[in-house]
Amino acid sequence: MNVVITSTLPNCNSLSPSWIDNSSSKLPSGEISRRGSAMFLTRAKSSPDDYHSTLKSLNSRGRFPRKSLGQHYMLNSDINDQLASAADVKEGDFVLEIGPGTGSLTNVLINLGATVLAIEKDPHMVALVSKRFAASDKFTVLQEDFVKSHIRSHMLSILESRSLLDTDPTLAKVVSNLPFNISTDVVKLLLPMGDIFSKVVLLLQDEAALRLVEPALRTSEYRPINILINFYSEPEYIFRVPRENFFPQPKVDAAVVTFKLKHPRDYPDVSSTKSFFSLVNSAFNGKRKMLRKSLQHISSSPEIEKALGVAGLPVTSRPEELTLDDFVKLHNVIARE
Repeated sequence: MNVVITSTLPNCNSLSPSWIDNSSSKLPSGEISRRGSAMFLTRAKSSPDDYHSTLKSLNSRGRFPRKSLGQHYMLNSDINDQLASAADVKEGDFVLEIGPGTGSLTNVLINLGATVLAIEKDPHMVALVSKRFAASDKFTVLQEDFVKSHIRSHMLSILESRSLLDTDPTLAKVVSNLPFNISTDVVKLLLPMGDIFSKVVLLLQDEAALRLVEPALRTSEYRPINILINFYSEPEYIFRVPRENFFPQPKVDAAVVTFKLKHPRDYPDVSSTKSFFSLVNSAFNGKRKMLRKSLQHISSSPEIEKALGVAGLPVTSRPEELTLDDFVKLHNVIARE
């Protein structure tokens, strides 16, 4: 059995009655293409079930997507199916969903046999999904801001309870359609939880997804979060999701990214993760500087040059030139001195 975290959060402005009346059959048809190892959804297939259930839920409550919460609604059930598939959701899984919105992804997960715990900040959406899934014994929703919630405590409590019921204690998974403005915070919170989750599947802004997963050395896109991501996980860009699949339509496309989490026993061998990331962040604070300059508050320039040499790195190294392994070697040399 797997435990899964998943989420559908909207990013919209208003819902026009004329748009509802005139567009119910006008969602684009679907087609899948590939570029290298990544799969891209180039056009979306219409989904009467998700589309109509979304509109029905909105109309029944008189609610509209809240721009302040970065809310947007997924109108294509094929994409929800692919999100669940990327996480390998199956019968008996436990799913934590971040921001269920109107419950379109929740419905897919429950239909696959998963039990869902949803974390939702918007009280109106909490009431909506509570009513929608009131007859199901596989759904619970908590009204909380995920970024501020004690997710580790929630998950450990649930996993311990399921273990007492002789449930197979397989690690959890995460699948989430996130508001673009909190995606980095969510990544930082979830990836270090390899003792709880085995896989994180997120729908992010396309450009952000590429920056997180495929940054190149010696470029301005290469940042400390790339070191963090590779320290705690194995990331992969899966497929692009055109903006037409959301209501209201955002200004950018989205993409699905998977992070295969490393168990803590498999993390890179550093004496202290706190001191390691402190060194990484310090290095990038002076991104255009050589490390012998940007790390002077840790050791003198001659000592940093010596450490770089021992680590097998040029004494003129800059942070954007170092891989994760390079930073690990440098940290361990400095930590021993």
